[in-house]
Amino acid sequence: MLIARLGLLVAVLALWQLWSLAGLPEYILSPLEIARHFVAALGSRELYEHIGASLGRSLPGFAVGSALGIAFGLAAGMARWFDETFSPAVFMTYPVPKIVMLPLFMLWFGIGDLSKILIIALACFYPVFVNAYYGARSTPRILVWSAMNMGASRWRIFSRVVVPSALPLVFAGMRVSLALSFIVMFATEMINARSGLGYLIQIAENSLRFDLMYVSLVTIAILGYAGDHLLRAGRRRALAWQETHA
Repeated sequence: MLIARLGLLVAVLALWQLWSLAGLPEYILSPLEIARHFVAALGSRELYEHIGASLGRSLPGFAVGSALGIAFGLAAGMARWFDETFSPAVFMTYPVPKIVMLPLFMLWFGIGDLSKILIIALACFYPVFVNAYYGARSTPRILVWSAMNMGASRWRIFSRVVVPSALPLVFAGMRVSLALSFIVMFATEMINARSGLGYLIQIAENSLRFDLMYVSLVTIAILGYAGDHLLRAGRRRALAWQETHA
């Protein structure tokens, strides 16, 4: 499977490179040109400063939003009264694009990084909440009843039965949230920022620096892939017991 994926990627890049020999518009660079500009950018301090600024917004937002989504989602999946009180508001506001709240957040929390981190956290909260909620609700009742018959406390049932059962869906929600954290980060930095990869793309667009634009896009793609890879590694580690009992 891995060989097939790599083969497809190499084939697409080769066709793209061959297509560039026939002549491409100025704003479409060939893969080799993009790679050359990216390697050159790796030797500059400026790129790392923008990467640090972007990660300083996206990662705290992802962490806060995911932590709250897990906590509230599991609580709603376990407690009927909390579900009836809190869940309707979450599901009603879920379809609203969170980036439209940025002007309000900037009024409430200022135009600095805090408003950007909080809007990223808001966007990350929803998919994790929904997955944690349905993960908790999908816990097999026979497991809960068995634990209750053996005298387990509510906390022990929650930590030893519900949480392990919900973890696969929780990690699925976190992977979606991680991607959203980069998307919303990118949008916030293009609206009002003086640093970050989104800001760098905006500068590249205004100055017609297409090389800089592709470097920023490749950097975001690499960071997103690395983050997703780390999450998948964490999932395999946290759910190793599933493989043992499979």
